[in-house]
Amino acid sequence: MSIFRTKSIDALIAASEDPGKKLRRTLGPWSLTALGIGAVIGSGIFILTGTAAAGEMLSYKSILHAPILDLLRYGSQAFSTIGRPGAGPGISLSFLLTAFACSFAALCYAELASMIPIAGSAYTYAYATLGEIVAWIIGWDLILEYAVSNMAVAVGFSAYLNDILDNTFGWHLPAKWAGPPIVEGQFTGAWFNISALIILLVLTYILVRGVRESAGTNNAMVAIKIIAIVIFVVGAARAVNTSNWHPFLPNGFSGVLTGSAIVFFTYIGFDSVSTAAEECRRPQRDLPFGIIMTLVVCAVLYIAVALVLTGIARYDTLNNAAPVANALKALGFNGIRQWVSIGAILGMVSSLLVFQYGQARIWFAMSRDGLLPKAFSAIHPTHGTPHISTWIAGLVVGIPAGILDIGTFADLANIGTLFAFIVVSAGVIVLRRTQPDRVRGFRVPGGSWLPAVSIVFCLVLMMALPLETWVRFLVWLLIGFGIYFPFGRKHSALAGNAPESA
Repeated sequence: MSIFRTKSIDALIAASEDPGKKLRRTLGPWSLTALGIGAVIGSGIFILTGTAAAGEMLSYKSILHAPILDLLRYGSQAFSTIGRPGAGPGISLSFLLTAFACSFAALCYAELASMIPIAGSAYTYAYATLGEIVAWIIGWDLILEYAVSNMAVAVGFSAYLNDILDNTFGWHLPAKWAGPPIVEGQFTGAWFNISALIILLVLTYILVRGVRESAGTNNAMVAIKIIAIVIFVVGAARAVNTSNWHPFLPNGFSGVLTGSAIVFFTYIGFDSVSTAAEECRRPQRDLPFGIIMTLVVCAVLYIAVALVLTGIARYDTLNNAAPVANALKALGFNGIRQWVSIGAILGMVSSLLVFQYGQARIWFAMSRDGLLPKAFSAIHPTHGTPHISTWIAGLVVGIPAGILDIGTFADLANIGTLFAFIVVSAGVIVLRRTQPDRVRGFRVPGGSWLPAVSIVFCLVLMMALPLETWVRFLVWLLIGFGIYFPFGRKHSALAGNAPESA
C-alpha cells in the first residue's frame, strides 16, 4: 500500500516554506487571469470557429485512427467519408455550452487551489487525496501534455512567422531552416526548424529571469491579443448581414453538440492558472478568481467572434485553414486582417509562455517531493525561479519541435488534460469526505454531484479521441512506471516513513 501513501496538505504547505525551495509570491488576481487567457486564447479562435460552424468531412484509415464514439455511432461507415454536421451560426451556442461544461472542472480546480496553494496543479492535488502512485501518473501525464502541446504550437508558430515575413517583407527563412526534417516518418530535405527552437529559448530566458517579468510579458501580449479580437468584432460588425444567421441552427441541436465537441479543446488551458499557486500573493482568494474569470472572459470573446464571423460570411463557406482572414479578405478589410494576424501570432507566443511556465512548475513540485532528481527543484539565488527545470523544459520541447512535425500527436495533450480534470474532480469528492472541516477559500456548489458530473463529461470526451491516442497514452504511462518504481518510490520524501494515510 506504500504506493498509495498520501502527503498531508499541512506537510505540502510546510515543504513549500523551505527557504531553499521557496518560490516568490508576486502574482495578483489579474496576472493570474492573464496567465489563463494567455493559455486558452490561441490562434484557434480564428480557425476552429469556422470549422465548427461549417462542419467537417471525416474518413479513417484504420480502427486506430477512429474516435471510439465515432466507431460506436457510425460503425463500418466510419471508414468511408462521412459528414459531421456543423453548428452554423449556432456555433455561439456551442461555445456557451462548452464553457458551461468546462465550468464543472474549473470550479473543482478553484476549490482545491484555494485549499492547497502549492505549485504542481493536479499532481499536487492527487498527492494529497488519491496517493503517490496516482500523483506520479498525473504528474508524468502533465509533463507529456504541456510538452506535446507546445511542440505543436511551436511548429505552427514557425510556419505562421515565415508566412508573415514573406507577405510583409517579401523575404522568408530558407526552406532548409524553416521546416521539420521529418514529417510522418519521411525525410523532407530540411535541416532544422530553427525559429521553433529560437522562440522557445527566448521565452525560457524570460521565465528564468523571474515570474514578475514573465507575467509582465504575458500581460502585454494578452492585452494586444484582446485588442486585436475587439478590433475584429467591432470593425467587422458593420459588415454583418443578418440573413447569414438564418437558419440559426441549420442542423438542429445535434449540430450544436458537434460544434461543442470540436471547440472543446480551445478552452483547455485554464488549469495552468493553478500551477502558479505558490507564486500567488493571496492564493485562497485570487486563484479561484483567476480560474473562473479566465473561463468567463474567454467564453465572451469566443462567442463574440463566432457571432460576427457567421454574420459576415455564410457558415458553409468557413471550412478552410483561415476562415477569419479569408472572410475579411473577401470584404476588403485588410487593415483588420493585419490585426487578426497579430492576434494569432501573439496567441501562439503567449500560449507557449504559459505552458512552458506550467511545465517547469510540475517538474519542480515532483522533484521537491523526491520523485524526480533534486536538481529540478533548485532555485536561482537571484531570480527565485526553478531555473534548471525551466531550461531543461525549454530544450526538451525546443529540440523535438525543430526536428519533428508534432501535429499528429496533438491528441495526446487532449487526453492528458481530460485525465487531469478527472483526477481533480475526484480529489474534491475525496476531501469532502476525509477532511470536511478544513477551511476552503472557495467551495464547489451542489455537494459532490457537480464533481461527479465533471468526471462523467470528461470520460465521454476521452471516448471521442482515437484509439491510437489511448495506446500512445498507455505507452507513455508504462515508461513513467519504469522511472517511478526504481527511482521515485525509493527517493520519495515519504520513503521510509509510515504512510500519512492510505
